[in-house]
Amino acid sequence: MDSTETPLHPLSGFQRGMLMLATIAMGAGMSVNFVVVAPLTRKTGLGEIQVAAILTLSTLLYAVMIPRWGRIADRIGRKRVMVFSLSAMGLTNMAFLFALDAGLKGAIAGSSLILLLVFVRLWYGVLSPGLQPASMAAMTDATTPMNRAAGLGMLGAGMSIGSILGPAGAAALAPFGALAPLWGSIVLCLAVGVLIGFSLPKTAPRPRDFVRPQPLAMTDPRVRPHLVFLVSYFIGVGMVQQTLAWFIEDRYRLNETHAGNAGQAAVLYTGIAFACMAVATIIVQFGYISRVKPDPRKILPIGLALVCTGYISADTFAAFPALCLSFLMVGAGSALAIPSANALGSLSVSRNEQGAAAALLSAAPPAGFVFGPLIGATLYQINHAFPLIASAVLVGVLAVYAWRVTARQPLPNG
Repeated sequence: MDSTETPLHPLSGFQRGMLMLATIAMGAGMSVNFVVVAPLTRKTGLGEIQVAAILTLSTLLYAVMIPRWGRIADRIGRKRVMVFSLSAMGLTNMAFLFALDAGLKGAIAGSSLILLLVFVRLWYGVLSPGLQPASMAAMTDATTPMNRAAGLGMLGAGMSIGSILGPAGAAALAPFGALAPLWGSIVLCLAVGVLIGFSLPKTAPRPRDFVRPQPLAMTDPRVRPHLVFLVSYFIGVGMVQQTLAWFIEDRYRLNETHAGNAGQAAVLYTGIAFACMAVATIIVQFGYISRVKPDPRKILPIGLALVCTGYISADTFAAFPALCLSFLMVGAGSALAIPSANALGSLSVSRNEQGAAAALLSAAPPAGFVFGPLIGATLYQINHAFPLIASAVLVGVLAVYAWRVTARQPLPNG
């Protein structure tokens, strides 16, 4: 049997599942901030732009540090980096929670609070990005060229599921306190870190003659259109996720109707909206995508059209149940669109380059969230509806492109 058909360091199905669980925990730990931090920082006297800038700065540093942590994982071992990354995410989120709590209690305010929150989030951006490159490298070593795209796709799906389940879990924990969702994400990250430490084998040394595949350049003409497409999509998602809690708080006048519990109510209402999105995403992903395996060219424009329609509906219909139905539509659309766009990007290169393509495309969400939240916060200060409208327009343009161009192209490597 050719050496390329044998995994370098095979993992059991359970161990691969643990890698996916780790990415779910990471996605939840990152995204829960948009539900909790956005409304609560208002109570400390910070403005929308200041909040978005704090989160954007840490996301930018996170994106810059991903390749550096990949090289560290190659030197000291993937398992160690994964455990460290999950622990760092839990502990830096805990430090952020304590700083935010101090601001809510009035113990620290103004520029001192901003500097403290920035300082804590910078450590998050420096210490926690290792999980993504380490888990992808471990999955690459555990798969062959035949099943590598599926294995890496599982990690991408875990990240997407976590990014929705995090805010959705906030709805369940909000009744226990406005900061309870943050505590939940902290416990999840630390617990999964322990599980990874016990369930994964030690990183085996590589053969001396092993040559690591060269990463694909961002300017590679085969992958570049798909990368730009995904970054654009996540810019739109970032605009909405950053501002949704504010939108809900202001539209339903939670400061008036819930007085001192307005922050807790905002976390609960926003969590419910994201929970609807999570339910739809999981149903479509596992009930349709995983079973039917439809042509990604055909379902990509449909998914984007659903996301666009959902954002427009969320702004058009004022009743909260209607907003929840709108985000059910967004969740279903994202479950169709994101895997399709990633699949088309991975299939645009040769089989032995699919792992590198998947790794490059995985940079799209953090890259989009560098720009999206800040753009959304700026638009929100002009008009509360503008982030939803702008995102709907952006996703709508992508839907037209997917329908007119992508859907008519031959399936790469198909």
